[in-house]
Amino acid sequence: MDLTGKIAIVTGVSKGIGRATAEALLAKGAIVAGWGRTAPEGLTHERFQFFECDIRNEVSVQEAYVDTQREVGAEVRILVNNAGIGNMGPVDGFSSDDWHAMFDTNVHGVFYCTKVVLPQMKKQGEGHIINVASLAGTAGSPNMAGYCATKFAVRGFSDALFKEVRQDGVRVTCVMPGSVETNFNGAEPGAEPDPHKMQPEDIAATIVHALEAPKATMLSEIQMRPSQPK
Repeated sequence: MDLTGKIAIVTGVSKGIGRATAEALLAKGAIVAGWGRTAPEGLTHERFQFFECDIRNEVSVQEAYVDTQREVGAEVRILVNNAGIGNMGPVDGFSSDDWHAMFDTNVHGVFYCTKVVLPQMKKQGEGHIINVASLAGTAGSPNMAGYCATKFAVRGFSDALFKEVRQDGVRVTCVMPGSVETNFNGAEPGAEPDPHKMQPEDIAATIVHALEAPKATMLSEIQMRPSQPK
């Protein structure tokens, strides 16, 4: 798909992979509606508009979508479900509130955002949904049971969804990065890029690659790993 002039929604746009993806899409000529609880600092572009949205709340998602269609355009072609949080800890010491917050954001939010864009994508016979999961959706890790559970859920959702909507002209890609240098889990990215981790821009470039695939091709799953991890 040529991305010039295409309308894209990116969730979790304030920093990390979401912001990098918005910037990569803008560089390709797309029109980007950035959804998030806070606006990305310093990101100003004539083809970028920020919409405040808490994806954990279905009404907030519906309102952001109506606002996006009214202010940016009706024909949304791309949805990047990127917003996500990770709370770590042992299962028997894990806060139930933290558990629910992860599922509300990482799983329920993906459902709400996907559900709201699908009717228009089906109507126009074209659309692409990118779900940002994680390698934690392929294998469990100690002290990450809740996070792994949410990302396994996103992977399963994506696998079922692509089979459900492919005949409608809607493509679905599940992107599963390993270690990325972001604010994930409260860590601050270093001043110098960590050569043992991928950068948000690397994930964004892969998302663009999936979006630009020839129309007859769907990259249904992409696993990404650092080339030379520690």
